[in-house]
Formats: sequence, C-alpha cells, structure tokens
Amino acid sequence: MKIEAVREAAFSMPLTSPAYPIGPYRFVNREFMIITYRTDIEKLRALVPEPLEVYTDLVHYEFIRMPDSTGFGDYTESGQVIPVKFNGKAGAYTHAMYLDDHPPIAGGRELWGFPKKLASPKLETHIDALVGTLDFGPVRVATGTMGYKHTTLDAEAERVKMSGDNYLLKIIPHVDGTPRICEIVRYHLKDITVKGAWGGPASLSLSSHALAPVGDLPVLEVVEARHIIADLTLALGEVAFDYLSADAQNR
Repeated sequence: MKIEAVREAAFSMPLTSPAYPIGPYRFVNREFMIITYRTDIEKLRALVPEPLEVYTDLVHYEFIRMPDSTGFGDYTESGQVIPVKFNGKAGAYTHAMYLDDHPPIAGGRELWGFPKKLASPKLETHIDALVGTLDFGPVRVATGTMGYKHTTLDAEAERVKMSGDNYLLKIIPHVDGTPRICEIVRYHLKDITVKGAWGGPASLSLSSHALAPVGDLPVLEVVEARHIIADLTLALGEVAFDYLSADAQNR
C-alpha cells in the first residue's frame, strides 16, 4: 500500500478492517435510567482532573440501553457522570463507563476519550420496576432500581439537560509509554428527540472492585431518578484543554 493510500485510509485500527465506521453516530430509542446521589465531595475532588472544577457533591449513575446505534449495533452501558464547571460554565465529566460491545469501546476511547472498559451491564424492566446491574467478571459491582413510570417529567427540560457541555479526559500514549495526547475533550449530544421522560422512587448499591472502582464514590443519599427514552446524535468533539501545551505546562 502506498504512503498516500495509508494516509487517506487512516481512520481507525486495524487499517484494512477498522473496528468502527466513520460517523456521525445516530442512536434510536436510547433508554436511560439515571440515578442521582450524594457522595463525599473530597473524593470527587481527588478524582476530577483540573481545570475541571467540582462544585457539588452529586454524582449521576447511569444505566443506558442502546438497541439501535449507527455502526455500533445493540449494546448496554453503565457508569458515573460528575457535574463540573469549566471556565465557570456548568457541564458534566464522564468518570467511568462499562459496556459489552467492542466497537463503541474502541471508537469511544480513540475518538473522544471515553473511559470505557469491557464489562456486563444490563437494564431491564421487571414487572413494575426498572432494574440496572453491572457485573465485572463474576462480581456484581452496581445495582440500581427505579419504580416504572411513576411520574411524568417535562420532556423539553430533559432535552435541554442532555444538550449541555460534556467533558472527557483523553489519553493516548506514545510508543515509549509517555503521553502523546493528554487533553480535556468537550462534546455534545445533538438532534435530540425526547420520546418520554419519567421519575420515580429509586435505590442504588455500589460495591468495591479493584478494576471497576465505582464504589470509590460511595452512595450517601439517593436524590432523584430519571427514566428517559430518546433519539439523538453523538457529535464528534473538540479540544477544550491540552495538558501538553506550553501554556498548560507553565501553569
């Protein structure tokens, strides 16, 4: 293969059989169960990278079903999202994500910097309750439950929440193991249609695991729970802060 052909084809690895297609990435009937809880704010500050700023003790624990997603197929995801501010503006930092499908793991890490790891999450309806679970190997590390569609939420208000700034820490190492890319990435969800949004009573239990440490942000109090079904597009990102730039290294 000629050098120019390599450059033209270089989108993802492997070169001749990429792990995921070129976007955009559209999701149909994406289903969320989001349980918001209070945790130890000092533990949040120890985990969230500057220049992102922790300003509340809340964490959003998410279970997400994605039955129809462009290029990624049918999969489930679970993880923790932390409210933050960047340059004084509120947003959300994705701290941990666990899912059961290789293409979105590869694409999420390589393109945006999503902190994705392979695991076994589930989100199911059992009679009158939504039940979300996360297993890492044989160990159950998260269990969330929520009453099914107890109250109707404002769909437009939920759409606005979903449209906000989202932040990731993207790290790509050099061949010698030093960081070649180390940056805060900002991305947005776009073309959002909220098909339904509901609230209800909820519970959340997190357990310890050396390689899936969701329990490091302990549940002190469950604040609210939301069940949302939406169509949306996951847009590509932009660099909000480069740790390897001269300006950053002189801070």
